[in-house]
Amino acid sequence: MMTARVLVFGLSLALSSVLAAAPSVLSTVEVAPGVFVHQGVHQLPDRVNHGEIANSGFIVGDRCVAVIDSGGSPQQGFALRAAIESTTRIPVCYVVNTHMHPDHIYGNIAFKQPGTRFVGHHKLAQALALRAPYYQENAKRDLGFVLTPEHFIAPEIPVQTMLDIDLGGRTLTLTAHGTAHTDNDLSVYDAKTQTLWLGDLLFLGHIPVVDGSLGGWLKEIERLQGRAAKRVIPGHGPAVADWPSALEPQKRYLEMLQREIRAYIKEGKTMEDALAGVGLSARGDWQLFDEFHKRNVTTAFAELEWED
Repeated sequence: MMTARVLVFGLSLALSSVLAAAPSVLSTVEVAPGVFVHQGVHQLPDRVNHGEIANSGFIVGDRCVAVIDSGGSPQQGFALRAAIESTTRIPVCYVVNTHMHPDHIYGNIAFKQPGTRFVGHHKLAQALALRAPYYQENAKRDLGFVLTPEHFIAPEIPVQTMLDIDLGGRTLTLTAHGTAHTDNDLSVYDAKTQTLWLGDLLFLGHIPVVDGSLGGWLKEIERLQGRAAKRVIPGHGPAVADWPSALEPQKRYLEMLQREIRAYIKEGKTMEDALAGVGLSARGDWQLFDEFHKRNVTTAFAELEWED
């Protein structure tokens, strides 16, 4: 009897160990046929959410699958991979990163395997190289996990302007944008479902974050408004069908920054003055306003004080 109990106890421990080691399956919603999205939460990255705050997902073709942003932690990447494997037996052939921010790239390591190629803006590799040491330090201190150089995977396929990738019966058009949210923003258009995946060129609910050029972002918004799509997937917020009107709240916020900061500069006011007064009327319009608005003012002021 004792031997049987020991055997059962041992099997229970072994099963528990296997279950603990198995990756969770990331929740996704099929927003269009073959287009699956996991919507992130509007939170600051921390040790509770482990930086898993941005939208990620995948698109299924007849021949292979493309991942669009892999998540904000290695574990989220493995959970996304598990979600793909629970959805289809078709292999992953591409991982497309829309830009270099941690909440979009830290899951890449889960897809580093034979047959999978990484795709990004032609400036993505340089951006990753410059920020990797800083990102490693922040991940260990703020997110509770350790990153090594192998976690920062430069694109094997850099997109200079536009590039089509074939998933089999489904073509994705990748566009490398000018400096906007960052200097390495990439969008993805699925012609089959007329779905436009914008990464952080579009924020919904979450305040837009300027890490590139305010003026450049407004120019890209003007160009994007001319693109046809049945639905868009932002970097933060829900997939929506009201395109291009979905761009309007973000456009109004960025135009307000530009207009008010220009007025402050013309009046000889300082950046400190701008931090205290610019854009405060928009506080009620955006989540995480207090966490990011002053950073936006700082970035925009530094840009606009040098314009002609």
